[in-house]
Amino acid sequence: MPALAKTAHVATITWLGLVADRAAALPSHPVEALELGFDGPLGESHGGMTRPSCSRVLGLYPRNTPIRNTRQLSIVSAEELAAIAAEMGLDALDPALIGASMVVSGLPDFSHLPPSSRLLAESGACLTVDMENRPCTLPARPIETAHPGYGRDFKPAAKGRRGVTAWVEAEGRVVLGDRLTLFVPDQPAWAGNVPR
Repeated sequence: MPALAKTAHVATITWLGLVADRAAALPSHPVEALELGFDGPLGESHGGMTRPSCSRVLGLYPRNTPIRNTRQLSIVSAEELAAIAAEMGLDALDPALIGASMVVSGLPDFSHLPPSSRLLAESGACLTVDMENRPCTLPARPIETAHPGYGRDFKPAAKGRRGVTAWVEAEGRVVLGDRLTLFVPDQPAWAGNVPR
C-alpha cells in the first residue's frame, strides 16, 4: 500500500532561479530550467548533500554542525508572494530578491503543505517538502535596495507565506511551465500535536 497519496492538486512552475554564491549575495538570478541532481539544482549555492546547521535547528545541534541538507531549494507560491507584496504596499515582489529557487501557482495554502509531501514533475524529477520556510531578515537588504523604505516590512508580511524548503528525491529536469503533481503522506494528523 503506497505511503503517499496522489492528490488532485497540480502546481505550475512560473519562475525558476539560482543563487550562484550565497556568501556574496542572497538574491537568485532567473533561469529557464533547473537540472535537479541529488545534491540539488546544478549550480545552486544552497546545494549539497549536507549543510552546516543554522538557527532553525539550534534546539537539536550546535551551530555549524554538519547535517543532511533538506534545504536544497526554496519554493514559494505566486499567490502568497502577491499577498506578501500587497501587505508590504508593493505592486509586486521579485522572487529573486528573496533567494527563491522556484515559484509555483495553483496550490492553496502552499506554505503549510504537510512535511514530506512530494511535488512530482512530468520529467520524473521529484521534490520532497521539508517544512515551512520561516521568514528571516536576510531578504531585507536586497528588498531595501530595490524598494527603498520597504525592506523591514518583508519579515512580518511573509509570516505564514514564505513557502517551503525542499530537497531532491528523484533527479530530473524542470522548466518554466512544467506541472507538478502534489502527493501527501497518507496518514492522519498526529494526535499529540495540540496547540500550546
